[in-house]
Amino acid sequence: MTEHHNAPIRRRGMLRLAMAALSTSAIPWPAAAAPTGNDSAPIALIQRLDDALLAVMKAGHSAPFDQRVAALTPVIEQTFDLDAVLAASIGPIWNALPDDQKTPLRAAFRRYTVASYAANFDSYTGQTFQIAPAVRNVGDAGLIVQTRIVPTDGSATQLDYVMRNGPAGWKVVDVLADGSISRVAVQRSDFRHLLTSGGVPALMAGLQHKIASLSGGMPA
Repeated sequence: MTEHHNAPIRRRGMLRLAMAALSTSAIPWPAAAAPTGNDSAPIALIQRLDDALLAVMKAGHSAPFDQRVAALTPVIEQTFDLDAVLAASIGPIWNALPDDQKTPLRAAFRRYTVASYAANFDSYTGQTFQIAPAVRNVGDAGLIVQTRIVPTDGSATQLDYVMRNGPAGWKVVDVLADGSISRVAVQRSDFRHLLTSGGVPALMAGLQHKIASLSGGMPA
């Protein structure tokens, strides 16, 4: 895999962009009442994710990378529909891929997703997470849970979680940085570049290179 092929995946990581945007000014939401009805399950799921991210942020680099990965893996797998995210990121070609290509791609994408969170949520300087008191409906089958990462200076970064309800309950299928930058859309652009240049082997190599870069060479 050449440096040129890997450049888009490294350059356009949405979580790194989101964390770099902490200077974005925003007014905090008022304190939320306890969610009720259809709001409660998706909000509770994102609350567990935020709690896990805050814990690894506070641990920082005093916790080895593989330890942060181990802490985040079950939470991310519970929160995200990773198969749906991968399929949407690859596009229509996903359905045509044979199982012997889908299986390793699923494993590599899982490691990449967890490594992204472990690497980018790795320091704590007093930030807090806020969750909007009510969800926002999207179409007939989805909703958005709005969150903000708020540093001590009061500025904020918005991360919105697009969720769908399926057989396993509510799951995240996309993340919007600053309310509009879709992680799936960014990944789709990067993945298309790699697939066009070298097919599934190029995408696998790109994901593996990114995992190595995020982890500092440690297994993820």
